[in-house]
Amino acid sequence: MPDLTSKELTALEDQLTMEQALIKKYKLYAQQCSDPQIRTKCEQIAAKHQNHYTRLLGQLN
Repeated sequence: MPDLTSKELTALEDQLTMEQALIKKYKLYAQQCSDPQIRTKCEQIAAKHQNHYTRLLGQLN
């Protein structure tokens, strides 16, 4: 991978922060939800954002 500029690194860090926030948010929604279908959907969305986070982090390693 080519060297990233400081602007690109900042953008990646910002995106990682946003993905973390979305993971936490949808996990919380899933915990508070009484409807099993909506709970499952929130868990799926949290997992999708966890995947995004992991892939972005992999670009930095």
